[in-house]
Amino acid sequence: MAKPLTIADLKSLAQRRVPKMFFDYADSGAWTEQTYRANESDFAKIGLRQRVLVDMTNRTLETTMVGQKVSMPVALAPTGLTGMQHADGEMLAAQAAEEAGVPFTLSTMSICSIEDVASVTTKPFWFQLYVMRDKDFVLNLINRAKAARCSALVLTADLQILGQRHKDLRNGLSAPPKFTPKHIWQMATRPFWCLDMLQTKRRSFGNIVGHAKNVSDLSSLSSWTAEQFDPQLSWADVSWIKEQWGGPLIIKGICDVEDARAAAETGADAIIVSNHGGRQLDGAPSSISVLPAIVDAVGDRIEVHLDGGIRSGQDVLKAVALGAKGTYIGRPFLYGLGAMGKEGVSLALSILRKEMDVTMALCGKRDIKDVNSSIIAGRQ
Repeated sequence: MAKPLTIADLKSLAQRRVPKMFFDYADSGAWTEQTYRANESDFAKIGLRQRVLVDMTNRTLETTMVGQKVSMPVALAPTGLTGMQHADGEMLAAQAAEEAGVPFTLSTMSICSIEDVASVTTKPFWFQLYVMRDKDFVLNLINRAKAARCSALVLTADLQILGQRHKDLRNGLSAPPKFTPKHIWQMATRPFWCLDMLQTKRRSFGNIVGHAKNVSDLSSLSSWTAEQFDPQLSWADVSWIKEQWGGPLIIKGICDVEDARAAAETGADAIIVSNHGGRQLDGAPSSISVLPAIVDAVGDRIEVHLDGGIRSGQDVLKAVALGAKGTYIGRPFLYGLGAMGKEGVSLALSILRKEMDVTMALCGKRDIKDVNSSIIAGRQ
């Protein structure tokens, strides 16, 4: 196959190289997947204003996210089971992000641990926190992130209970995979993936096994996770987390104006407008459709970021134009990782950068910090 030119190209390649159960995990939503589809399709409804005969030299995409310099307004989103898209996936993705000058966010439910990622990076990365019933374990996670010099904590607020994802249930998803005839066949048809997996010891949830009470293997992990996501998590818990962390705090999973206002009251540094990639409440609005109202509601009280549906540099630019100070990509980097390992993540970021840079120029702007709603068709 010729060198991939788009995120869609990387997706096609990943689908051929990653076992179905793990590709489907990355590429699925809850129930009917209505919200998952809307996240992408609603970007396509937003038009851009073409401008001509303007100076297009000396362009820059550099900006900041929660006060930290980034080479473009893009971060790698926290994604569970990243190390099942490719062996040592979180470590490879973190290295690619560091080389590209953008943040990498490690999920609590990662395959590679906080310490694994810290061992192969030289700059601070971000850590995403799920709040469990076991507060000692939560505090331990925060302290491990501090010890690894993580420079921001991302608190996920929209996974107190798990949305039903039909593909995962039908596939019998687990990490490491089960060895039923169906699963063995899926892996046997992906020999390069299997060869990579045989060469790593990281095949379970590295942040949990050996750290949580009475969790020493996969069988005990399964029952622990079923009991541990805290359905009582509330706004009152944010202040405790903020106090324990002591650094930049980002709240992920805001999809409503009222929740955005409540988040601004907590003293958090940023919110991420997100519906969990369409993986939680099916029928919720797309992230990009609610972004303008949320930006209007919180003003300058809290930094607003966006996650969900981004498949091109044009999508990033549209989000920035509508008020996002930064964006997150989950599936695009997972497609790159599954397709080509670290090289694929770097390529995904390069594709987004080029598309964003060229589109910004054709909209008559040279500096990402000057991009606003004036580049959106009908919003002059």
